[in-house]
Amino acid sequence: MQNSVLNYLRGTVNKCPDKTAFSDGERSLTFKQVYDQSRALGTFLHNRGIYKKPVVVFMNKSPQEIAAFLGIVTGGCFYVPIDEEMPGSRIELILDNVKSPVMVCDDETVLKAEVFKDRVGSIVTYNEMVGTAVDAPALEDIYHAAIDTDPIYLVFTSGSTGVPKGVAACHRSVIDYIEQLSEILDLGEDTVFGNQSPLYFDACLKEIYPTLKFGATAYLIPKKLFSTPIPLVEFLNEHRINTICWVVSALTMISAFGTFKEIKPQYLHTIAFGSEVFAIKQFKRWREALPDAKFTNLYGPTEGTGMCCFYRVDRDFEDGEVIPIGHSFPNREILLITDDGKAAADGEEGEICIRGTSVTLGYYNDAERTAKAFVQNPLNSAYPEIIYRTGDIGKKNERGELVFVSRKDDQIKHMGHRIELGEIEANASSIEGVKMPACIYDKDKQRILLYYVGDIGETGLLELLRERVPRYMWPDRVTRVESLPRTANGKIDRNTLRNNLKK
Repeated sequence: MQNSVLNYLRGTVNKCPDKTAFSDGERSLTFKQVYDQSRALGTFLHNRGIYKKPVVVFMNKSPQEIAAFLGIVTGGCFYVPIDEEMPGSRIELILDNVKSPVMVCDDETVLKAEVFKDRVGSIVTYNEMVGTAVDAPALEDIYHAAIDTDPIYLVFTSGSTGVPKGVAACHRSVIDYIEQLSEILDLGEDTVFGNQSPLYFDACLKEIYPTLKFGATAYLIPKKLFSTPIPLVEFLNEHRINTICWVVSALTMISAFGTFKEIKPQYLHTIAFGSEVFAIKQFKRWREALPDAKFTNLYGPTEGTGMCCFYRVDRDFEDGEVIPIGHSFPNREILLITDDGKAAADGEEGEICIRGTSVTLGYYNDAERTAKAFVQNPLNSAYPEIIYRTGDIGKKNERGELVFVSRKDDQIKHMGHRIELGEIEANASSIEGVKMPACIYDKDKQRILLYYVGDIGETGLLELLRERVPRYMWPDRVTRVESLPRTANGKIDRNTLRNNLKK
């Protein structure tokens, strides 16, 4: 039985030590280099007496950053990734929460870290740490003392109060996730990943740990390429990338701008997508471009350790339909709970709740918000059983497949009707000339606002949209923009759109 994610690396380094594990196209690390460097970092922490503590990693996205994560775990601690993309105020809140004894930087971030020096015990560079002589007996003691409920990382998500929430995940939930995901996506030693997500999101678990498990290879795609679709596909082809797990916006950026007329990904055979609803028009373009590829819709919150639902696309969909999120991963269950704490009936909407191994440990140093989201299963009064309330609304369709309906926050009451803003977006997406839509609600003025990127004019879009949705769902204002704001993970940033209303 595995009790540590390090088991993956320990097995693979003996099988293929000289194979490239992680690369960004310029810098690369083999499995042997990852193993050796992570053990040096683990020894460095041990020599300083740092054990079972959160260790902050403030590095640029690179193979070395991944080795730093593993080095921290090797030393019996858990990593807390931050990035210079984050506002300084957010970094300060994170550092004040975790009170880390050390911050690991690279040669570029170490100077930027000086402004935070009073919020951490000390600042050290990765290069300084990898020069440490490995203390093998000490690392073996640490390894054998570990148990599978020890935390492995803290990933900070947004909080409704403006204070980020640090989700703590343990070895057990990560191992369970990787084992199930690997089978669902049919991953193996020949897998070549193209990583899209920043390394300070849990989304990168999909590439990091299967790479270690199978001796695969993962390429960390430079962020700048996600604004230039043709060079992005050229990167995929140059490195023979065959598997991607991206947010929908990143896929749409390629298909919406006619990229497939110029170039297609030659080696892609596995495409997993999630975090947003995939407009059917754009999804069809991907399937037409890669008719032999396997497409899988994934769903899951950070608090559920990555993804917890999947749907292998096995049929055609019409414009306006929604691709299901399917069924739960093995070894976890999705509950649909109504507002009165009962199980939703077939076809009835309910809050998506997760039970099982994938439920994380809670929010770090935040008992109050943990108690609100990680709750006793209302369907079980016989013994303690914690489930996670996602805040997402779902329902079962006529095939028994789970369908994502909306965030609770995206359900509005307008003109006496309950409206899902995602339904307006889905209908807008089906209109020729619309590439990317985003719908928000102005609560102060009680207006539905639709922003979009596309070739069609605002008046023309509104006229066509009025033919597709009932009057009470008509946007009060339609605005064409050159681009939509994105979060660091590549999703459409609706909060920025909302905040712009206040300016």
